[in-house]
Amino acid sequence: MGAPAVLAVNILAIESSCDETAAAVVEDGVRIRADVVRSQVADHRKFGGVVPEVASRRHLEAVNPLMAEALEGAGLSWGGIDAVAVTYGPGLVGALLVGVTAAKAAALALDRPLIGVNHLEGHVYANFLVRPDLPFPLLALVVSGGHTDLVLMTGHGDFALVGQTRDDAAGEAFDKVARLLDLGYPGGPAVEMAAAGVDPGAVGLPRAYLEPGSLDFSFSGLKTAVARLKEQGLDAGMIAAAFQEAVVDVLVDKTMLAANRFGVRAVLLAGGVAANGLLRQRLAARVDGAGLVFCCPPHRLCTDNAAMIGAAAYYRFLRGELAGLDLNAEPGLSLGG
Repeated sequence: MGAPAVLAVNILAIESSCDETAAAVVEDGVRIRADVVRSQVADHRKFGGVVPEVASRRHLEAVNPLMAEALEGAGLSWGGIDAVAVTYGPGLVGALLVGVTAAKAAALALDRPLIGVNHLEGHVYANFLVRPDLPFPLLALVVSGGHTDLVLMTGHGDFALVGQTRDDAAGEAFDKVARLLDLGYPGGPAVEMAAAGVDPGAVGLPRAYLEPGSLDFSFSGLKTAVARLKEQGLDAGMIAAAFQEAVVDVLVDKTMLAANRFGVRAVLLAGGVAANGLLRQRLAARVDGAGLVFCCPPHRLCTDNAAMIGAAAYYRFLRGELAGLDLNAEPGLSLGG
């Protein structure tokens, strides 16, 4: 008689930390059976940034239909779900509460385990959807609108924050510079488009490396320097190219400094800013040149999505790290800090 069949674990995941409502069904932490996202970019573009009250309202409208759509896309009934996972922080408190409340209701109604996932942990685990066999120890550069973190990971669930921004996050800096230069919203793609084909050396901008050996980041001074260049009437494309080059230089240099310091075997790139083509190219080249494994998710898994939450939740499920129905939103939640 053969060995008993191993049943797959299907997790319904919800993400609503900022301005994307998302639901996904992920099998065994690696197979995306369904992944749906409802973007709010059009709702916030006229404001030049995310309006928390508007975001919360749109999440309320979208979360239940998206869960149903994810289940249909996965070919599963509600009863086919083994656990419900949700982002509970960091993020906008009202937006988080919509997802947390929906997940708790689903878990209670289905009598299934509830799993709370850190949003930043999800970004890291987007890489495991691409390559489940990533070797430890590894270093993740998590760059988004709200975070610029260097995270050392020695095993599943073992995180240590080894570097972080002291002021503006990289994505926040991109958004602010895009507004300064009247390039549009969202800022990251707008700056990258304006910089395309432009010589980044035509304009000089500073690199803030801070004190020698520091793994922290600072981009506020760079933003101020951009404002001064605009006042001088310089071309927006030239400024955008110089700005993007300055940010990428610092991100890559400090990531490699940390990789060498901690003796990691792999370097991961994660978060919304990981979609930036120059950053992906430069970091991949430096990591490859150092003989290390490099991984970065495809663009659709760099921006906020629920598949990454389902992937992270699977490993928590295996460790028995479940949440109670008293799970609450934690807008200031850190990862490994």
